Amino acid sequence: MDAVALLAADPAATAIFLDVDGVLAPIVEVPAEAAVPDETRGELLRLHGRYALVACISGRSGADARRVVGLDELVYVGEHGLELEPEAAGWSDRLQRFAATVAWEDVERKPLSITFHYRRADDEEDAVAFLTAVAARARSEGLVPRFGRKVLELRPPLDAHKGTAVSHLLRERGLRRALYAGDDTTDLDAFAALGQLDLGIRVAVASAEGPAALREAADVVVDGPVELLGLLRRL
Repeated sequence: MDAVALLAADPAATAIFLDVDGVLAPIVEVPAEAAVPDETRGELLRLHGRYALVACISGRSGADARRVVGLDELVYVGEHGLELEPEAAGWSDRLQRFAATVAWEDVERKPLSITFHYRRADDEEDAVAFLTAVAARARSEGLVPRFGRKVLELRPPLDAHKGTAVSHLLRERGLRRALYAGDDTTDLDAFAALGQLDLGIRVAVASAEGPAALREAADVVVDGPVELLGLLRRL
């Protein structure tokens, strides 16, 4: 927490990066119903007025992340950084065609990636087994599968992820100090990107579903979105 205070001492040279689901917005059974609480939204607006950059880096599309957060003032990068990769659009049709071959009801079809949710599955073990087979087939067709918190995500085979999104935004604004808060496997890429900075603070928003590797790589661990809000108030 001493490092957090050090970061907060120079906000004009600092970026704040935040995942959305499980970090700003509590996880819900139906992803479309997720929302950032008013109290957190007010804190984000304060940070926007104080820091050089406040950005949300989400697995959702950027437009959907903006809807969930409810603030137009922030910067949004969606689909794990794919929205900043010009070549990603060329894979969209292939992803959509593959998704159409999978007999699964809870599918989130985004422009540049596909997410199969299994949080509401009647039998989680069967769901994971089925989606593991889907992942293997996707890999054989040149796609990149990745499991996260009750999801299987399929993406194009491109060097684009949350880490590349963070690096792009920092480079664009000439910033060398940042904090990143995330809760899932894909946030490890963003954690790695902060390792090149003069001061980078990695915050793991912990949960029973979250990967142990995220907590192990973090500089600060908080217990869910409520404790994260307490940390944001120190910035």
